Amino acid sequence: MNWWNSPHLHMVLVGFTGIVVWHVIPQRLSTTRLIVQIAFFLTMSVLLLDGAVVPYEPATGNETTDGAILVGAAKLLWWVHLAWALIGFVRIYLVFERKPREARLLQDLVVGAVYVGMLLSILAFVFGAPVGTLIATSGVFAIILGLALQNTLSDVFSGIALNLGRPYVLGDWIVLSDGTEGRVVETNWRSTHLLTLAHNVVALPNSFLAKLGLTNVSSPEESHGLSVTIRLAPTKMPAIVADVMNAALQSSNMILKEPPPAVAIKGLDATAIEVDLFFRVEDVAQRIPATNEIFDLVYRHSKSAGLL
Repeated sequence: MNWWNSPHLHMVLVGFTGIVVWHVIPQRLSTTRLIVQIAFFLTMSVLLLDGAVVPYEPATGNETTDGAILVGAAKLLWWVHLAWALIGFVRIYLVFERKPREARLLQDLVVGAVYVGMLLSILAFVFGAPVGTLIATSGVFAIILGLALQNTLSDVFSGIALNLGRPYVLGDWIVLSDGTEGRVVETNWRSTHLLTLAHNVVALPNSFLAKLGLTNVSSPEESHGLSVTIRLAPTKMPAIVADVMNAALQSSNMILKEPPPAVAIKGLDATAIEVDLFFRVEDVAQRIPATNEIFDLVYRHSKSAGLL
């Protein structure tokens, strides 16, 4: 057989050329890549039909060894181009209610299904493997693998649930029910990474995170509410104490004036008047400086008003 004159060789060359051209085009030109991919796929389809090669049928076994190699390579490249064309279409046009994070997750799932379908098709129609038996065997293997990777799979599916539920996004500050808190700096299929106040990165498995209650202090806005409790000797009337505490809050430069801070008399007995001060700061990073300032102002105003 003369390879150079074989139409099957032309199919293989077109397929490899399509792969090279696809890689040369920059990723930012996704639409151009898709058009080029579809063009090469259609060209290969025409060449295969013209050469009486059906890519979705097993090999007949009538070809010579050289011919069988070329036909198998042409079929394999055809399935690769089909898969890439579908993936390019999915990456560009599959959206999820204008939510890019959920859309990317859905795209990854569909792309995974496309790759699995391509692999099974190549095994069945190029190599003539008994796919039915392979699927049955792989089902048993998948059960064994699932048991061995139970924790990892739990993290993956919890990651999917967290991505779809969107209790937080990158940049949000979250507080977990066990006291862990930090800003979300990375989230992936297996874990979520938090940057803590100590400037350490804590990696939390998604399955662990999904079981805990969490408070997103960055939603619906970055401002954060705080409260401090003050105990003073009952030497003055509660109304006077409340006025002094209000004056201390109003003189602060670190807390927000809208919504206005508030003072609540929490308790009164023979030993102390207990007062709660409520205020908001611009973001979580201002909590400690603002609280320190409030205590300092409370002391100064109380000393000046004769409460201490």
